[in-house]
Amino acid sequence: MVFRMSATRRQVLARTGALGAGIAFTGTVSELYAGTAAAHAPHHAGYGPLVPDPDGLLDLPEGFRYRVLSREGDQLLSGEGAVPSNHDGMAAFRACRGRSGVQLVRNHENRPNAAYRVPAVDGLTYDPMGMGGCTVLEVGGDGEPKSERVGIAGTAVNCAGGPSLWDTWLTCEETEDKAGTNGYTKDHGFIFEVDPADPHASGAVPLTAMGRFQHEAVAFDPANGVVYETEDAFEHPFGLFYRFLPEKPKGGPGSLRAGGELQAMRVPDVPDLSVVEEIGATFDDVEWIEVPDPLAAGTPIRHQDFGRPMTHAQKLEGCYWGGRSVYFVSSYARSDQGSGGDHFGQVWRYTPRTNELKLVIRFGPDHGVDTPGEYPDNIALSPSGGLFLCEDGGGEQFVYGVSRRGEVFPVARNRQNTGSAEEPAYGEFAGVTFSPSGRTMYVNCYAPGTTFAITGRWR
Repeated sequence: MVFRMSATRRQVLARTGALGAGIAFTGTVSELYAGTAAAHAPHHAGYGPLVPDPDGLLDLPEGFRYRVLSREGDQLLSGEGAVPSNHDGMAAFRACRGRSGVQLVRNHENRPNAAYRVPAVDGLTYDPMGMGGCTVLEVGGDGEPKSERVGIAGTAVNCAGGPSLWDTWLTCEETEDKAGTNGYTKDHGFIFEVDPADPHASGAVPLTAMGRFQHEAVAFDPANGVVYETEDAFEHPFGLFYRFLPEKPKGGPGSLRAGGELQAMRVPDVPDLSVVEEIGATFDDVEWIEVPDPLAAGTPIRHQDFGRPMTHAQKLEGCYWGGRSVYFVSSYARSDQGSGGDHFGQVWRYTPRTNELKLVIRFGPDHGVDTPGEYPDNIALSPSGGLFLCEDGGGEQFVYGVSRRGEVFPVARNRQNTGSAEEPAYGEFAGVTFSPSGRTMYVNCYAPGTTFAITGRWR
C-alpha cells in the first residue's frame, strides 16, 4: 500500500450571521471543480443574506425568486392521481425536440406509510404494492408546468440515482426488502431506468445485474460507460462503493439490461473510510473485487464473503462525475453507531486512470461546526460553474453554495415546519439540479414534498 499526505491543508469556517447556521471543513475545494465548467468559476462567494419569505416557504437572497412547480397531494396534470409524497433525487433534461423548457425526472422516496403513493399505471408498475417511483414534470420555456405524469411506479424508497450518458434517469431503490416483506410481491433494492421522453419505452424493468442493495446514487464515466454506485446501508457493516462494467458500454436507452459485471471497491488495510482524517490522503492500490451474488438471494452484498476484508463507509450518498474522476460523499460517520471514526461529511475522489482514491474534503466535528446537523448529501455543479450541496441533518435545512476559495454561503432555507412550534422539524433539501442554460435552479423539499424553480443572478 502506498499512502501519501498532501502538503496543502486548508481550514475554512463559514457562518451565516443571524441565521446561526455554520459549516466548517478542511480540504482544497478547487478539487471539486477540476476539469469542469466550474474550473473558471468566480472566486468570490455568496449572494447576500437570506430574506425571510412572507409566505413561510423558502428564504432566498435579495433579487432571487421562487415558483412552486408541484406539491404533494395536488393533482398530477395527467389526471393519473395525486402528486406523490417525499420528493427526493432529481435531474433536469432538455424538453423533447421542438419544445422549449426542461423535463424534470423526480424520485419519490415512499415507504409503505407514505401519505400519497405514486399512482399505479399500466405498463409502468413493477410491484403493485410498491408506493414509490418517479414522476416526470415538464416545465415550459416560460417557467410554467406543462405536463406532469408518472414515469415509473410500484418501486420502493426511490432515493437518488443519476442521469445516464443518453439522457435517461437511473432511479435507485434505497431498500433491500424481499417479496413478502411489507406486503411486497417482488424483491426490491434495484436500479430502474426512466426515459423522460417516453416512460413506456423504458417500462418498469429492474436492472438486476447492477446489484440488489440499498442504493443511493450513480455516476457514469463518459469515456467508457462504467457506472459507479453508492450504498447507503443503515446498519453495520455499512455500505460499499461499487462499479458496474456493462456488457454494452454507452449503448443507449435499454442497453444496461444486457447485464455486466458488478464489483466492489477494496482499499487494502482500510476497512472503514471514516478512519481517514488527513486531507489529501491518497491510496493508489485500490482493488475492485467481483461481487459473489449481485442479486443478494441469500445474503446482503455487504455481508457476503469476498475472500478478503472489504472497505465500508457509513452513509454513502451523493455521487457525480467531474473531469476525469468520480466524486462520492459519505454524509456522516458515528462511532457510536459502528463506524471506525467520526465526521460530519467526507468527499472522496476516485480517478480510474491512476487508480487513486483521495480524501478531498472533510467536515467536522473537530473543525468548529456549531451543531451536528450540517451533513452534506446531494452535490451538484451548475452549467455556469457553481458548486451546490443539500443539507441533510437536524434543525433548519439549507442549500449551500461553495466558492472556489472554500467559502460556504447559504442559497436557500426551508421555512416549512412539519413539526410543531415546540419541536420544529424542517424537511431536508434534495435533488438540486440546474436547467441546461444554468439560469434556473430546481430543488425539492422532501416534506412536505415540494418542487421549486429558483431564478436570480446565478453566477
